Amino acid sequence: MADNDSQAGLKAGTTDDVPVLLTTVDKMVNWARRSSIWPVTFGLACCAIEMMAMSASRYDIARFGAEVFRGSPRQSDLMIVAGRLSRKMAPVLRRIYDQMPEPKYVISMGACASVGGVFDNYAIVQGVDQVVPVDVFVPGCPPRPESLIYGIVQLQKKIDRSKAFA
Repeated sequence: MADNDSQAGLKAGTTDDVPVLLTTVDKMVNWARRSSIWPVTFGLACCAIEMMAMSASRYDIARFGAEVFRGSPRQSDLMIVAGRLSRKMAPVLRRIYDQMPEPKYVISMGACASVGGVFDNYAIVQGVDQVVPVDVFVPGCPPRPESLIYGIVQLQKKIDRSKAFA
């Protein structure tokens, strides 16, 4: 008499075939953080068009877990600063950054956001890193959607290397 359990290779009464997952809490938390990045919508200039294109179906950012653009900073953990930042807008950017929950990340997208671009004057901030800490810089004028996806992948690698509870 052969029962279905013995045919499937399962042995009753032993723990040899019980699936066990071994990992650390840090690795599990970092996996969850990097696999579900929720960016806040913050487009300032022409780079925002490329950011919107990146979230469309052609590039499918959903593969990386970052397709949910949030309208509220309290539901976001990534700020993509896309375009030139004026001095008048800098306090608003800082306020939105301060409202984001920890851990929070910033990607500076484009030459204007990173170093001021061609706008070397008193009205434009010469780099977003003067206002908020930046984790990843994406170069270009404007950078292609593939470049922003590469920047998100680099941010995911940085999240993987970080300590979850430090």
